Amino acid sequence: MQLMDQGKMSLDLFYRDPYVLDFLGLRDTYSEKDLENAILAELKKFILEMGSDFAFLARQKHFVLDGKDYYMDLLFYNRYLRRLVLVELKLGSFEPEHEGQVELYLRWLKKNEMQDGEEEPVALILCAEKSRENVELMELNQGVIHVAQYLVKMPPKKLLEEKLAIAVARARERLEQG
Repeated sequence: MQLMDQGKMSLDLFYRDPYVLDFLGLRDTYSEKDLENAILAELKKFILEMGSDFAFLARQKHFVLDGKDYYMDLLFYNRYLRRLVLVELKLGSFEPEHEGQVELYLRWLKKNEMQDGEEEPVALILCAEKSRENVELMELNQGVIHVAQYLVKMPPKKLLEEKLAIAVARARERLEQG
């Protein structure tokens, strides 16, 4: 919060991993549409899990390109970042082709939806599982596309402590690098 007060909010501070979505009440088997419906039913809680200063803009944002229909899962605006924020939901593991899909969406948003004074749109691909190696090799968490895991059940305390320790170590490393 102190960094935000000093006007030093960055995308690195904005993104988290994992996102705990246990409040959605999803069971063992669900579809991407079930996940999206649950998020919309609990939109206030989802926005609070994402962070602050979010405004919900669209569900299944539609556009046509070369005669083909495309649909973006969820579109938000973050007032503090002054950016459109695309959230793409994936049931399974992160796959490299997800980057291409989201890159297309971001370029369309930049060309057709971005307003004067706004920063370039960003995206968060929320996956049930992710391969850290794929994400690191593709250098996704260094640009405008980030990949994070979502959890529909609260993990054991030990796992949360381990993830927190890793996040703190990475944050320290980024601060030291400058």
